[in-house]
Amino acid sequence: MACWAHEEAFRQEIILLLTGMPIGLYFGETPVEKALLIGSLLLLLIVELLNSAIEATVDRIGMEHHELSGRAKDIGSAAVLFGVILVGLTWFLVLF
Repeated sequence: MACWAHEEAFRQEIILLLTGMPIGLYFGETPVEKALLIGSLLLLLIVELLNSAIEATVDRIGMEHHELSGRAKDIGSAAVLFGVILVGLTWFLVLF
């Protein structure tokens, strides 16, 4: 998979998913809690894939600085940040 080969953040999030899934299954008391814990990690991975696709497309178009290109990359990165916040908030609320 191209994202695995070229994106460090994606590899880190895969490791987070692989370690978080068994923890979520163990600590989630109900099926809904388990789904929230694991689903939030999967959603973060989906957002990271979309962000990587945006960045690759923008880089393919050209490496020169353009306001819209920078804006697209910043918005994609912000989406990942909100995904990370969602994971942290979900895990905190479910486990504590």
